[in-house]
Amino acid sequence: MNIPANLKYTKEHEWIALEGEIATIGITDFAQRELGDIVYVEIETVGETLSKDEIFGSVEAVKTVSDLFMPVGGEILEFNSELESNPEAVNKDPYGSGWMIKVQVSTLTELDELLDASAYQDLVG
Repeated sequence: MNIPANLKYTKEHEWIALEGEIATIGITDFAQRELGDIVYVEIETVGETLSKDEIFGSVEAVKTVSDLFMPVGGEILEFNSELESNPEAVNKDPYGSGWMIKVQVSTLTELDELLDASAYQDLVG
């Protein structure tokens, strides 16, 4: 299982990468494996400002639909529109082409509450 050391993680299996005050967010390799083949990514919150732990969208797999939670609070700037026609990118490359949203982070200290790679590894076993 791939758990990049340079990212932060949530207990709900989202990952976050920070560049300045802009965060890129997606779901982890563990999450996409658990979900199975992803057939649809729904995110209708672009332009909205959401708090940490609020739902920003959902992922639909063949067997289930799973909510996506904000790892930190902020304004959703962009949705990865490639996922509209190619949702399986989340399965193939969850940390690359399968990213989901970009967020202007409101409170950078919220990142300190997230899991590092080692703690996330312990969570998922």
